[in-house]
Amino acid sequence: MSERATFVQALRDFAERECGTREQRRALTAGGITHNQDLYRKLADLGWVGCALPEEYGGGGGTATDACHVIEEMAYGQAPLFGLGVTMVGATVVERFGTEEQKRDILGAVCRGDVIATAISEPGAGSDPGAMTCRAERRGDTYVLNGQKTWISCAHIATRIQVLCRTDSTGGKHEGITMIDVPADAPGIEIRPIATLGGDEVNDVYFTDVTVSADRVIGDEGKAWHQIMRTLNTDRLMCGALFLGHARRSFDDAVEYVREREQFGRPIGSFQAIRHRIADLATELECCRLLVYESAARLDLDPERCVPREASMVKLKVTETAKRIAVEGMQLLGGAGYTTEHDMERHLRESIVSTVYAGTSEIQREVIGRSYGL
Repeated sequence: MSERATFVQALRDFAERECGTREQRRALTAGGITHNQDLYRKLADLGWVGCALPEEYGGGGGTATDACHVIEEMAYGQAPLFGLGVTMVGATVVERFGTEEQKRDILGAVCRGDVIATAISEPGAGSDPGAMTCRAERRGDTYVLNGQKTWISCAHIATRIQVLCRTDSTGGKHEGITMIDVPADAPGIEIRPIATLGGDEVNDVYFTDVTVSADRVIGDEGKAWHQIMRTLNTDRLMCGALFLGHARRSFDDAVEYVREREQFGRPIGSFQAIRHRIADLATELECCRLLVYESAARLDLDPERCVPREASMVKLKVTETAKRIAVEGMQLLGGAGYTTEHDMERHLRESIVSTVYAGTSEIQREVIGRSYGL
């Protein structure tokens, strides 16, 4: 068995051991939580949260491919670790653009099990982040933040929030935007959960005269737009790995059901109509797997390479496929799929939003189309 295959098997064993039964998963998600911090710290203690971060900051020195495997296998295993992918992406920003002091502080905390949230969207700036109005005013050696962010994943469990805010309005709408590392418990921050079908995931975050030191700026002042565009490629790749895991689980659960469920004296999976649907879904799923890991391999060869086309293809294809498989799975299970006795209704709830966040499918198609000069 290769080193990577051994790594993947270890991930699967962890998920099976910690949340392999419905009883375990129910205990870990009691109260509707989607991120269990105790389980997350176990993952961090094994070195897997920071697997792709440099060794000098406490990481494993691995690759984007390694990170994709961690995210995919935890999703497949239904581990309630919603903050995992969000944190990995936030850590990538610090690794690429942070100061040496920031890397030692933030990346070290990530490797120990801290969660990072990233605040980009606003009520009037979702698919168009350049329209953001949340401001940070420079006052001597500090910045004072005022404004609102919305749909912020994991803000309620994060120790720090990477806030994109406007520090200069004299240039174009994509200029004058700065990323600032803000402690989640800083005075003046209010975090309000947004109730969703998926449970305890996203939040409104309000900043009222939140004061932080100027040395908390990540990267260059006024240049965060260019930084975040590069990071969005990683975000979309990680999102692809996440929903590849969800899609695999939906598919496997559906196959298991149609093998066992009998009607008219035989398993329903033996009927041609069902077999062909399964064949189509299996083919789509394999396409997704190849796309995710080919894109990750390209990024591993050149981590500084900007890959908006490939990253958007991953996000578009995998999330649309995950949603399709969950919907098809619901149909294949019939009424059973609609009950909480089976996991398919959860798969549907988790997958239905995947084509919306981290850039809608429509935005991904725009990115892809424009990459061909259209």
